[in-house]
Order: sequence, then C-alpha cells, then structure tokens
Amino acid sequence: MSRLRTAVSGILAATLAVAGVLIAAPGAHAATANFAKVQEWGSGYEARFTVRNDTATTITSWRVDFDLPAGSTLGSYWDALLASSGNRHTFTNRSWNGTLAAGASTTFGFIVSGSGTPTNCTVNGGPCAGGSADTQAPSVPGNVRVTGTSTSSVSLAWNAATDNVGVTGYDVYRGSTLATTVVGATSATVGGLSPATAYTFSVRARDAAGNLSASSATVTATTAPGTVTGTPASINGQLRVCGVQLCNRYGRPIQLRGMSTHGIQWYSQCVNDASLDALATDWNADVLRISMYIQEGGYETDPRGFTDRVHDYIERATARGMYAIVDWHMLTPGDPNHNLARARTFFTEIAQRHKDKTNILYEVANEPNGVSWASIKSYAEQIIPVIRAQDPDGVVLVGTRAWSSLGLSEGSSETEIVNSPVNASNIMYTFHFYATTHGTSYLNALSRAADRLPIFVTEFGTQTASGDGANDFARAQQYLDLMATKKISWVNWNFSDDFRSGAVFTTGTCNGSSYTGTGVLKPAGVWIRDRIRTPDNFLTS
Repeated sequence: MSRLRTAVSGILAATLAVAGVLIAAPGAHAATANFAKVQEWGSGYEARFTVRNDTATTITSWRVDFDLPAGSTLGSYWDALLASSGNRHTFTNRSWNGTLAAGASTTFGFIVSGSGTPTNCTVNGGPCAGGSADTQAPSVPGNVRVTGTSTSSVSLAWNAATDNVGVTGYDVYRGSTLATTVVGATSATVGGLSPATAYTFSVRARDAAGNLSASSATVTATTAPGTVTGTPASINGQLRVCGVQLCNRYGRPIQLRGMSTHGIQWYSQCVNDASLDALATDWNADVLRISMYIQEGGYETDPRGFTDRVHDYIERATARGMYAIVDWHMLTPGDPNHNLARARTFFTEIAQRHKDKTNILYEVANEPNGVSWASIKSYAEQIIPVIRAQDPDGVVLVGTRAWSSLGLSEGSSETEIVNSPVNASNIMYTFHFYATTHGTSYLNALSRAADRLPIFVTEFGTQTASGDGANDFARAQQYLDLMATKKISWVNWNFSDDFRSGAVFTTGTCNGSSYTGTGVLKPAGVWIRDRIRTPDNFLTS
C-alpha cells in the first residue's frame, strides 16, 4: 500500500542525570566527550557519550576509555566498537562515525548493570579534565509554568537558563525529590502521579561540569480526577490474546473500534482536548492510534520531542477511557530493521513509563515493504523482548509484509506467517486495506487469516491506497461486516483535516474548537463516525 501520506535496552527517564566530561588530547583540545545517563531504572541505566570535535580541523578517528567501579558491568552497546579488560573499557568509532569535521559530533551508547558511572575517562589518550575547571553555575531557570495535566502526570515548561560554558540539562524536582532530568529541552512531563492531587515543582539548570543553579520559583499543579467509569478501558481492563481473538480481562472476545491520528509531525493541531473529547464521547470510540512517523520529518529528527508528544497523547487517551495504540509508523525505508536501534530506545521508554496502565497496545512496525517476512519476523523477535522487559502484559501488534497486507501486495499470502509465526506470545498481526483499491482477494485473505491468526486491522480507509479519491462505502461495509462477525478490531485512517478524502474533518476544522456532530465532517467522516458510534458489546461474564 505505497501511498502518499503527509502524515526501543533502556528505560523511561525517571531520572536523567547528566554529568559532563571535557576530554582533551595531549597538547591540545582534540575533542570533548559528554557522558549522560539517558534512562535509568532500579538495577541499571542506559548511557550515552557525545564525542565532539572542538578543533578547527577534521579528526578521522576517536577512542574513549574509562573505568567502571566494582559491582557495575557493561551490557549491550551500539554505534561503537568495544574492547574490555577487567573494569577498563575502550570504545572506538565505527567505520561510519569516526570522521568528524570541526564542530561536528557523534554519539554512542551502552547499558550498565549497577549504579556506577565512568571514572578515569580519556579520549584519544588525553585526560578527562582538560583545561581549566568550570566552577560557575548556570543562571536560575525562569517562568516555570504548568502546560498540561492528566490523571497521572503534569507537564511543565520554563525559560532557558544561561551559563558561561553552556547549559547541558535541567533537573526537575517534585517537592524535594528529583523527578526527572531533561537534555536539550525546556519542558518536561512528570508521570507516576496520583489523580486529583496537588504537587509542587521546581527546576535547576546543570552545566557540563556538573554545576547546578539555584532552584527556580516553585509552581503547583493538581492532577485531573480519576479515570471515568463505564469507558471501554475501564470495562475491559488489561487485554490479552486468546486463541485468534483479542480478549478482555474477563476472557471474553471483544472488538475495538476507533481512529488513527495522521502523522503527528504534521497534524498535531488536530489532537487536542476538544477533538479527543469528541472522539471519546460524541463518536464513542474505543481506541486512539497514535501515528508517529520515524522518517519524513518524524521521530528521527527530534527523538525527545516526539517521545514526549506520544507520552502526552497516551495520557490524554487514558484520561478519556480509551485504549491507545502506540504506532511506530515506519514506512520508508520499508525494512523495519533500519530503525531497530531507534525502536529499542523509544519502546523501552514508552513501555517503562506506561507499564502500569492497562490500555496500551504497541504497534512495532506500521507497514513493512520490500522486505521478506523472515526479516520482519527477525525484527519483531528482537523488539518484543524490549517491550516485555518493561511491560510483560501489553499486547504487541506486528506489521506484516507488503504494507501490512499479509503479503498480498507483493505476491505472497498469509500462509507465510501461518507457516513461520513470530516466536512470541500475546501478539497480533496487522492488516491494512483501502476499500477502493483492495477488493475481493484482500477481503478473502483477511477472512482466511482471521481463522488461523490473531488479526488487528490497525489502518483502513474507504478510498484508494493513497488515502484520497472516491469512497467505496459498499466495499468498506463488506469489510466491516466481516470484522464484526469475527470480532476483528479496527482503526480508521485518519483523524485530521488533511485535504484528502480519507481525512475525516473538513479542511480548516483543526484551526477551530468544534469537533462534534457531522457539520465538520467529510463524507468519509460521517460514514465512519456512524459505525464507531454503534453500541459496543463488551461481555463481562
């Protein structure tokens, strides 16, 4: 389904402690290296070194050496080569990231079991403390303010601090407890909070030498009231796969129906409190799919920003009693393994932060294409354990070959999955269709596959595979009738005001504040709203 559409091992940063280390080669400042704990949990953490060329000429290789104290050991690593002798570890560049022009930088990362941090660090043979020590603290962050609340989180923002060398991060405190540290941003979301509870927050700036500013003025925020009862998520609770169906906490098969956002790098303005209120209460939707593109101006351009945006959308869906599908919207390139390292980082944080929620589903590869089922399966069998390490109960949705067509759009069929399923439990396979493009052969394949595999239709449209053109409501209804009969959950593309016919809102709707009723909807929006609004049949006994 190649279509034009403007549309994770580590853990959630419960504490992102940043310790700057300036590295100098003998006789000259050849490079600097900045160490950061990117994500931390009780028994270890994920770390990152940023190696930067601070000379006026190009360097062609780099080497970072350090010790880890007894009781702390290295685990997996990426974007560098590793040689170790006892507690002394040496990281050297890979073939693609050794050459750094003046001012350029690169990163490598690793996992540490234990709490110890690097000591006796050198880069290219120079000592870690090259040059004069920096003892000047940054200025105090100003205008700390609350930008959003949910039942379990508070979002904050503040004005940037200044420093004689440079601010490297901000420590956010809940009362006197360090809640989180952010790098490269002046905003943060603090999670793990209780509903309807007042919390006080303050912020301190940190520089590369570890100097901390004085605390900012405090700000107080109260979280939203507890989860509304009688919602799809509160009725059904933690979902699981039973046989070839999706079942609720009572072990009864259910069908979820809902909407997918458009790419949140383009249409985040359509995902707001008013539109989500309409989706939950006017449309009576069960599920929101959060579509985060990886390329095309998406995650790879701003991992921190897009991860935070997904956190926010999850909280908003949760507050409204809807399920949330976290969609790793890889599309081009079509091999999910291209983004495997990024996926490890992203899904580790998402799963760690939201592991105690019962309304999260993880879609780990939107539409693999131009790649074999064996490669997709290999990817899935690497990323699923990353999620399971944090959230052992969440349902994982695995994309299928040929734009999640079960292989049909590249001349294959569902039998390649039946004959070689992913070696993991509590997973479902995704199927995407567009009614005007995908006729009887696709409908029949879905029917056959649903008898042998757990299937979730995480994307479909009533138009062509471009998400545009004439609607084929008759064919779409055939699909919906089949999915109702076999209790196949589905999500429609897309909840935006994009100009294409597949976007449910008329162009310009998201510039306003009204999303209820049919007056703001295109024909496809009116049609799909009517079908989402029909009563659910959630069995609880």
